[in-house]
Amino acid sequence: MNGLESTLCRLRSFFGGGLSGRFSASRLLVGVLVLLLLAPSCRDVQPLDEEIDIDTHVDDWRDEVIYQIMTDRFANGDPNNDYRVKPGAMARYQGGDWQGTIDKLDYLEELGVTAIWISPVVKNVDTDAGVDGYHGYWAQDFLSPNPHFGDLATLRRMVDEAHERDIKVILDIVTNHVGQLFYYDINGNGRPDDSLFGSGTDSHLSRVSEYDPDFDPRGIQASTSLGEAGLAPTYFLHDPEINRVATEPEEFQNMDWYFRRGRVTNWDDREQVLTGDFPGGLKALKTTHPDVRRALIDVYSYWIGVADFDGFRIDTVKHVEHGFWEEFSPAMRQFAAEHGKENFLMFGEAFDGNDELVGGYTYNGMMDSVFNFSQKFQVIDGVFAYGGPTSQIEDHFNAIEEHYSAIPHPGGPTDSDGNGLNAQQLMVNFVDNHDIPRFLYDNPSIDALHNALLYVMTIKGIPCIYYGTEQQFDGGNDPFNREPLWESGFDTENETFQYLKQLIEVRQEHAPLRRGDMQIRWSTVRTGDEEDAGLFAFERTYDGETALVIINTHDDNTSHTSFEGNDMQTSFSPGSRLINVYDDGRSTGDQITVGDGGTLRADVGPRSGKIYVRN
Repeated sequence: MNGLESTLCRLRSFFGGGLSGRFSASRLLVGVLVLLLLAPSCRDVQPLDEEIDIDTHVDDWRDEVIYQIMTDRFANGDPNNDYRVKPGAMARYQGGDWQGTIDKLDYLEELGVTAIWISPVVKNVDTDAGVDGYHGYWAQDFLSPNPHFGDLATLRRMVDEAHERDIKVILDIVTNHVGQLFYYDINGNGRPDDSLFGSGTDSHLSRVSEYDPDFDPRGIQASTSLGEAGLAPTYFLHDPEINRVATEPEEFQNMDWYFRRGRVTNWDDREQVLTGDFPGGLKALKTTHPDVRRALIDVYSYWIGVADFDGFRIDTVKHVEHGFWEEFSPAMRQFAAEHGKENFLMFGEAFDGNDELVGGYTYNGMMDSVFNFSQKFQVIDGVFAYGGPTSQIEDHFNAIEEHYSAIPHPGGPTDSDGNGLNAQQLMVNFVDNHDIPRFLYDNPSIDALHNALLYVMTIKGIPCIYYGTEQQFDGGNDPFNREPLWESGFDTENETFQYLKQLIEVRQEHAPLRRGDMQIRWSTVRTGDEEDAGLFAFERTYDGETALVIINTHDDNTSHTSFEGNDMQTSFSPGSRLINVYDDGRSTGDQITVGDGGTLRADVGPRSGKIYVRN
């Protein structure tokens, strides 16, 4: 069996005839009988003796509040899969699983969450140099579930029970790399080594790891003390005890499917970023290869079909060339739509503050949306954490309009009337995530955190909450920002949980805060004791209704939407009575009248905000 045969063979065992045909309506019949009759020569896969519904569960993605779940750290519902668990060692498995997520859906519902983004579900390398693959980014078998999290039936039950509560489920996927599954035999001795080369003095010594050598654009070269000897042979490791074995499905064992150039050492070199191994020995797939593209399309079509996921969060997007995404993303949309799932969302992680680079992935049918990392760096940190001027927020929105696509992708997400939505409307906004220290790590102000949450919950785009933010977690860099949530006792009474719950309720009650166009009404370069220091204001308008949001990022001053006698201009007609529908307990004055010419002077307390609508 070669080429794509093994992948298609496994998929046929689930899909009753392969991906070349169509499912009947939106229903798949999956079972052992299909496995035996249609693909008797295939490697065994885990079947489901049940019917699987593939359906559309989303009306408009702008209505959703996403909650990121790191499965191993969210909730432990099944002690039977708690092997290799080391409680308290943050780089090791802690025991969370899909049953735990099922058990805590009430908690998510109480908060107001409407979508969850879960860790990658595929089987991983268990451990590497004392660090575990609990996060899911070290794929070993693209078509088998991670046994630490549960079996396929439990995964499917989790998705079904979430859908019954109108909670959508987004799957985290990786197309850029696999785990550290093979080594480069640089010295030709048939085993992986860490070697020192040089004259014996520190200044002339160099270290070479055959697991993770430095990038070489020619490909990693064999080498001895006599010199180079061409491309180094590569060999899969075989350690079944930690699941460090050859990649599955078996066509991924073809070494021509990997770039084999070693790890990225210069992040400003696009060739390295696109073709180098991810540091830590994660081997880069040759996504320029047509067979690799087809295989990845097939395996991720499988996960849509077998578990009814509503969208993908896509890892390491900037490490993969545009041409791959121009083929992969339309294929995912087409597969989903053909089998009854419209409004499938794909948003990418490009860990970079360069809007031109990141925005480039939102054109030509690629990403529907991306994580708003530039906003995290420039606004969430720059303004809300460190007190920069709110003019930086306006600069950020100008950059979004310049660099991110304003044209919907064919077959991409739509609004409730079927009109296409573009990347600028679907930016995923966040305060915390799993790759960076938490907001409270080096800024212990709860008021500042709440200020930032008010901002991401009311601006244009889709808000995303990282698990534990609602419990005021304050971990530093990975893995210490990945704390077990059960240590909080799933407290629903603490001030940040209650604050977020109220924000989500206000957002759901007022459509302009979810779907409205956005126009900035006030920003300032002033951060001292000036009357408007720290203020940022914007209007959002949808279907004839307007909401005016005013946020004061200043730690100490009550600030005003006015400077040197010039009040803020609004779209409201003179004499309009506005009411503040948001009470954070820090500002007074719930009603205000719009002045002549539609101007408005509003007072907002330090680290506070107001949301005004027509009374």
